[in-house]
Formats: sequence, C-alpha cells, structure tokens
Amino acid sequence: MTAAHALPLLVAGPLLGAALLVATGRWLPRYVAEVFGTVLAAATAALALVLLTVTAHRPTPVEWAGGWRPRQGAGVGIVLVGDGLGLGFAALVSVLVAAVLVYSWRFFDDPPAHQAGAFPALILVFQAAMCGFTLTGDLFNAFVFFELMGVVAYALTGYRVEEARAVQGALTFGFLNSLGGYATLLGIGLLYAHTGALGLAPLGAALDAAPHSAGMLVKAAFVLVATGFLVKAAAFPFHFWLPDAHTVAPTPVCMLLSGVMVQLGIYGTARLYFTVFAGPGGLPGTAVRRTLLVLGVLTALAGALLCWLQRHIKRLLAFSTVAHTGLFLVGLASLTPEGVTGTALYVLGHAGVKAALFGCAGVLVDRFGSVDEQELHGRGGELRRVGVLFTLGGLALAGLPPFGAGLGKALSEEAAGGWAAVVFVLVSAATGGAVLRVAGGVFLGLGAPPAEADVPARPARERPPDATEPGGPGPGGASVARTDGTDADGARGTGAAETAGAAGTGSAAGVGSVAGVGSAAGPASGAGPASAAGDGDAETTGADEPAETPGRVTRAPDTMLAATGALLAGGLAVGCVPGLWAAVSRAADSFTDHTGYLATVLFARAEPLPHSPVPQWTATGVLLGLLSAALGAGAACVALRTVPSGVRPRWSRPLRRLHSGHLGDYVACALAGVTLLAALVW
Repeated sequence: MTAAHALPLLVAGPLLGAALLVATGRWLPRYVAEVFGTVLAAATAALALVLLTVTAHRPTPVEWAGGWRPRQGAGVGIVLVGDGLGLGFAALVSVLVAAVLVYSWRFFDDPPAHQAGAFPALILVFQAAMCGFTLTGDLFNAFVFFELMGVVAYALTGYRVEEARAVQGALTFGFLNSLGGYATLLGIGLLYAHTGALGLAPLGAALDAAPHSAGMLVKAAFVLVATGFLVKAAAFPFHFWLPDAHTVAPTPVCMLLSGVMVQLGIYGTARLYFTVFAGPGGLPGTAVRRTLLVLGVLTALAGALLCWLQRHIKRLLAFSTVAHTGLFLVGLASLTPEGVTGTALYVLGHAGVKAALFGCAGVLVDRFGSVDEQELHGRGGELRRVGVLFTLGGLALAGLPPFGAGLGKALSEEAAGGWAAVVFVLVSAATGGAVLRVAGGVFLGLGAPPAEADVPARPARERPPDATEPGGPGPGGASVARTDGTDADGARGTGAAETAGAAGTGSAAGVGSVAGVGSAAGPASGAGPASAAGDGDAETTGADEPAETPGRVTRAPDTMLAATGALLAGGLAVGCVPGLWAAVSRAADSFTDHTGYLATVLFARAEPLPHSPVPQWTATGVLLGLLSAALGAGAACVALRTVPSGVRPRWSRPLRRLHSGHLGDYVACALAGVTLLAALVW
C-alpha cells in the first residue's frame, strides 16, 4: 500500500469505527466501547504521523477516489491530497481526539441503557469529518465535511439534551454555523457557474486561465466562501456562538472545539486563498492582506478584552480562543511561507495548551460543581497538581519560552512586523494574565476573598459540599450528585439558571438568554449578581454547573490528569524540537506554492521548491515572549490585590451587551461581518 492509498483510511477508519459502536453499543459494556474508540483514534493518529514521516522528503501523495484521474487538467473525480500541513492537521486532530477520549473515561456519568457507544461514536465521526476537511482537494467536499463536522459538533454541544440551556447553546451554535455554511455553498455555486469546476486545483487553474474575465464575481465568491470558514474560526464579529457553546458543552467537547475545530476555519481560509485565489485570476494580495489584518486585530483585541472581564472560567478560556484566532489571522496576513510557518507552529502549541486548560476546568466542575472564579476562591488548594498544570498553561498562553505557543508567537510577530508585535504582546499578556489571575485566586487563595454579595447565593441543598463538611467529598465521606437533576434528598438541583438581583436569587423562567453573557435583555446562564450599579446587567458566573460525573470527586482521576498533562507536555514539545520546526517550514513552502499545488494534483508533476530557512528562536522573540509573560503575571497580581467584585466597568457594557444570548442580535452582527468582509476585499 502506498502513502496515497492510505489517505482514505484517515477518514474511513473513524467512520467505520463509529458505525460499529452504534450497531453494537446496546450490548457493549461502557469500558469496552470507550477503549475501542480510544484505540481506533490512536491508530488513526499513528497512521497520520507515519504518513507525515514517510512523505516528508517525497512528492505529495494524491489519491483520486475510484481512479477518476483528471485528463489534460480536467476531471470530475474526488481527490485527497496529503500535503504537509493537511496531514499535520489530520495528525493533530487525531491525537487530540485520542487524548479527549482518555480524559472522558472517568468524566461522564453512566450513559443511558443501550447507549454505551453513543459518545465515542460521535467523537469518531467528528474526527473523520475534521480529517476529511484537512485532506480534501475538492471545494464542494470541503463543504460536505464542513457540514458533517458542524452537525456532530451541535450534537456534542447539546449532549446533555435534558437541560434547556444546553439545547439553547447548541441551537445558537447550529444556526450561526448553518448561516455560514449557506454562504459557503452560495459562493461555491458562483465559482462553479463561472469555471465549471469544483476541485480546488481545477478552480485555481480555471481562474488563472482567464485572469480578467469576472473580477466582481470572483470577489463575491471569495467573500461568501470565506464567510463560512471565518464563522467556524470564530473571527469577530462571527464569534458569538463560541463562548455560548463553551458555556454549556461538556468539558471534553470544549477541548476539541477550542483545541482544533476553530483552527480548521483558519486552515480553510488559508487553503482557499493559496490554492484558488492566489494566482493571476484570483484576488490581489494587498486586498487579502488588508482583510486578514483588520479582522485579525479586531478579533484579537475584542477577544482579549472580553477574556479579561469573565469570571466563568470556561467562558474565559473560550474568549481567549477568540483572541488567539485573531493572532493567527494577523500572522497569516503576511501571506508568506514564514507567516504560515509561524501560524502553524502557533496553532500546534496553542492546541495542546488550550485543551489542557479546559481539562483543568473539567476537574473543577467534577470537584466543586462550579467554574465561578469568585465562588472557588481559595478552594482549589487541595488540587495541587491541577493548580500547577493550570498555572503552566497560563504562562504558555502568555507566550513564555520555550512553549510552542511562544515560538509560534515569536515567528508570527517577525512575519507580521512593525506594530503588529505590540498586538501580539498585549493580547498574549491579557489572555495569559486572565488565566494566571484565576490560578492565583482559585488554587493559591491569593487576593482578598470576594464580598459575600458577589458570590451567587444558592439554597444549602444546591451548594457543593466542601471537604470539611460531614458527608462531603473529603475524608468525611462522599456526596453523590444525582444525574437526573435532583440532589440526594430529592430536591431539585442545579439545573435551573439563577440570576441574583437586588431582591435575592430567582429562577430564570425561560431560555431566552441562557447561554449569553447576561445583558439587560435577558437572564444569563448561571448568572450571578447583577451589578451593584443596579443596571440589571447580570453576568454569567458558572456557579451552577451541572454534574458531569456520578458524584463529586475527592481527587482528580488519573486518566484526566494524565491526558491533561500529556496535552500540556505536547504544547511544550512544539517549542523544543528543531526537527518539527524544519518539517513545518517545508510544509509551509509547499502550502503557499500555488502553481506547485496545481501541477501536483492535476498533472502528478512535482515542482522543485526553494526552501525557506529553518525557523529558530531569536533573541527578540525570546525577549518579547518573556515580556508578554511578565506583563500577564503582573496584571494578574494587580487584579488579585483588589477586592473581587461582580461589577464590571461601565465602558465595557456595550461590548458585553452584544453577547446577549439572543439569536437575532447574533445574526445581525454576522450580517454586519459579511458587509465588513466585502468592504475589505473590495
């Protein structure tokens, strides 16, 4: 079997495994289904890594399904292309999926009868869709994998279907991403009408053959197709679904959404430009550079600001993903192999770190039933290993050398040049500092404890027991959280969102804004106190997280800690392995070679490429990484020295009110984003 023949296995293997789990899940014990899914995901990851190694210094493997190869540069066959970045992303996806399945072994409560294989089956289909998206050489099939990825992600986000807010978050996610998908499909239709082709290489060749035939149509097609990818990437102002989804999704799902799925939107945008629109019949490089730079800066700054303002830890991490998406776009805006190399290494380093941080947040949910930074103040001291991992993750997010995120940040700064370095330093410091602030307050008990008015009030039966309480999850005993939404005494548990206002705590009667950040327009999920100013501006606190394990854990399960530690170690390894840097640099050279891609796919002809210098740590990059980490740590220390409060600055109110949780607001912002994208391209 050749490398080209093995490419379909990266997609077909997980799909077949998922089908087997669905067919036999009603009879399989839970541990058998979970081990089978993990082994299959790990085998797919191993195959992707082997193919990467075997093809590193050989021509790019290209597999035409059914032998439908093009004749004289034209064809209708379906093609998979195993170039360096495509295979690299497939390997990253598969490694993360395997780690998430290991993490999930002790995470969820027992599945319903005859559904032991449901969760691993969904994860495997998710893996297959993401691998297919990275490897396909056909734009329409990219859309198909894109939609399959989305459908599974919606189901995983609303996995706890018995909860109204989980369904609300999944519907918001599905609706906004479906709008992006419709835009992509419309753009593909325009390109097909103009060129008669759907493959990426045939599209690029057709546009190059008639460089001045339909400029307006080509620009409109790029805007529409890129809209769908940028929605998936959670770029501003298409990002609203991401924090809402992370607020309600199970933690293992958050690890995949922020760890790799969002980055595939960046990959899709880059692949679209370099293979289809980078030639003489496509778009001017200056227009694309301007578009990516403006959207990147807006996304990075908005994400960093909102990240700093959060107290819901999972929502904070989600906004940090938005901020780093902006940095990826800024790094990519140079449209050079060096910029792609830096962005690719940044994505690799960020993936492990962000998934590890969500893994730590999952432990907090298991132990305390809360991810509210203020309610958890000083309570994480017993979880020392988790605290160490969370702190290291915050430093890595801030760009501290030698983590891979720090190397990617340094290379992207160098490729972007000039004032862009200021954006990288400030945004990295803000996102890393927000994580370090949480680490200092929750795990070390630094800073003054929150005022009692700022801690969400709960009935005693709904309050997670401390280790010192009789029957609590410490030495005194174990308290079991019922999975049907009731406490052990039969009283209703934390299923209802609570919004504390001046009059006390009330139940949120509807789901109108259950996943929102909590504006005056409606109640927020798990909303804590309204601001002291009395403006009704409630915020999402994370103080009423539903149980995700059969009972409150007394210590983090070894599988969860092992998966989290391995992911963080992977983020560190990216910045410490020169051989990996050289491989990514070669892959970036090939990825940005428009004519070389067309020749390889259409004519099976490999063209020699000049290789860019192997990236290295530079003194400037190290100093800027140390600076951003120091600024982040300093900002966290300053924040911890003040009394935590539920009050947020008045100047931030308009930005926070955009995140209202109301679908109509989000659709309006998405339409404004399409308009902005079109204006930038034109």
